[in-house]
Amino acid sequence: MRIFITGASGWIGSALIPELIGAGHTPIGLARSEESAVLIRNMGAEVCRGDLDDADILRSAAMNSDGVVHLAFRHELAFRGRLQEALSSNLNAITVFGQALKNTGKPFVVASGVFGLAKGRTATEEDSGPLPEMTNNLLLAERSRAERTVLSLADVGIRSSAVRISPTCHGKGDKGFIAALVNIAKTNKISGYLGNGQTRWPAVHRFDTALLFRLALEKGTPGSVFHAVAEEGIPFHDIASAIGNKLNLAVSAISEEEAESHFGFLADLIGADIPTSSRITQEKLKWLPSHPKLIEDINAGFYFESGAGNE
Repeated sequence: MRIFITGASGWIGSALIPELIGAGHTPIGLARSEESAVLIRNMGAEVCRGDLDDADILRSAAMNSDGVVHLAFRHELAFRGRLQEALSSNLNAITVFGQALKNTGKPFVVASGVFGLAKGRTATEEDSGPLPEMTNNLLLAERSRAERTVLSLADVGIRSSAVRISPTCHGKGDKGFIAALVNIAKTNKISGYLGNGQTRWPAVHRFDTALLFRLALEKGTPGSVFHAVAEEGIPFHDIASAIGNKLNLAVSAISEEEAESHFGFLADLIGADIPTSSRITQEKLKWLPSHPKLIEDINAGFYFESGAGNE
């Protein structure tokens, strides 16, 4: 299949391209800049120059492909305080793809997340995010709206599915949450955890995530939800301990009152207990995560190398 990918040069997209090529598919990556275009070409994929807000380009690329994977998000807007604009851009792109793929039976796979699915228990693929009008959390509301829009496209002849990705999608080169926690520990000279450290994060390796996106393209049934979760819930104390051991720093509890000053923008996330299952995903798609687990990757040391993360 010829697969059009937004976010092709990003963290997951750059793992998905070789995964697709290895399975005999032809990836076409959307590139906003020449730098991204070079990266995509060097991975062996075709390039489509354009932006996530270029509706005509998105429509044409989707119509001339055998399937679409939507990974891109305009983080630069969110980081500048324009989150609503970034979220609207994402939903608009989904709408354009839905119009282009209507009644084609083609696969359309979109990245989503696992936050806000369940409280007090392990979330599953059968759980839905909150109704947009029932939450004051803008990010959760709009992510739920986008996911519900994607799944509804099954009713208009599109093989649509959502892949909910663990909050830490780790591996060598990761600049996400674990890299941020390493830098926080270095700055504060302590590797902290909130309260008793028993809040749990699901995790997945980026290469296992790329495999799941390929399987969703090839085998996913219309309106499906899949979980990119290799580990259901790692206690945050274990994550903090692994980071502290590598940095030779003390590992200590941080009170709720100190959380924001210590963890910054991660304070709310660290306080979230979000164990999540992928049993249904593994059964439906025969997806078997095989790459290193999160603590293994932390212990491997690359998060602590000069130039790693956000330093």
